[in-house]
Amino acid sequence: MHVVESVQSRSEADRRRIALGLFLAYGLFWSLLAVAPVSRQDWLLENLLAVGLVTTLVFTYRRFPFSLTSYALIAAFMVLHAIGAHYTYSEVPFGFWLKDVLALSRNPFDRLVHFAYGLLLAYPLRELLVRLAGLRGGWSYFLPVSGVLAQSGFFEVVEAIVAMIVSPELGSMYLGTQGDEWDAQKDMAAAFGGAVLAMALTVWLERNRTLDSA
Repeated sequence: MHVVESVQSRSEADRRRIALGLFLAYGLFWSLLAVAPVSRQDWLLENLLAVGLVTTLVFTYRRFPFSLTSYALIAAFMVLHAIGAHYTYSEVPFGFWLKDVLALSRNPFDRLVHFAYGLLLAYPLRELLVRLAGLRGGWSYFLPVSGVLAQSGFFEVVEAIVAMIVSPELGSMYLGTQGDEWDAQKDMAAAFGGAVLAMALTVWLERNRTLDSA
């Protein structure tokens, strides 16, 4: 019994260290990109929700610690967001490189981040729903996808309202529309596609895990 408890406590301690490492690594990266962003006002707007999310994760850690997989996925998304906030999404150099390579009409970095939103955050959302709401079966894969789509639409509305209230003159830069009147809808479709792919991969991995343990 003491051996089992010792192993469990050591495993929990390792998990905490890794989670703390992810948090510190992201914090360092975020701090570096906070120095001399392309537009300080846009950077502040972009980071309102980001700071809120990180703060929520920190203060709810003891009550609801996510798996390390979820924390790693969240950290990966937050890194992408920090890059977009530093350069402004429509001015990220990697996006211009993709634009030239793929002969696109616009910088696609913002679209990639919306896709990553679904791809990287659908799994943590599923974990939240499974553990708190007890979802099982197909609902545990369907609701994270619909949740990501709903969140994506909600954030498009929130971003528009924030831009109008806080800094109307930065609206186009903050929203990253780049002259595309269907930008919001395409961003939502990208997030939806990422979430569908994430849940398809989750189904595949869980089935393989079941077969390996059989």
